[in-house]
Amino acid sequence: MELLFSNSYINMAIFIAIGIALPVVAIELVARVLRPKNPTEEKLITYESGLTPIGDARVQFNIRYYLYALLFVVFDVEAIFLYPWAVAFDSLLQYGPFILTEMLIFIFMLVVGLIYAWRKKVFTW
Repeated sequence: MELLFSNSYINMAIFIAIGIALPVVAIELVARVLRPKNPTEEKLITYESGLTPIGDARVQFNIRYYLYALLFVVFDVEAIFLYPWAVAFDSLLQYGPFILTEMLIFIFMLVVGLIYAWRKKVFTW
């Protein structure tokens, strides 16, 4: 019995190694063979609309933009979780109130996060 389990772990390790190695080898080797390699000084400078770059490329952004993006991701993930649940709700009725309670807890946690963001003045325009 132990031989059977160790054999399945070996098979799984082989599949994981092939799954990681194949894309890496394919991308690196094929790209190295196909791409032209003739860098010139002009090709190595930063492109900025045809003008010579001036100053530092790093720009400081307002933190609000990061918060907007983060809130968008949170509510986007919420939609990703709610949609399949809503579509399959009829077939899940056999589980009864458990499914409804689970989704209500999920929505409640998102509402708590929304209220927290609102109180932290994230939504000031």
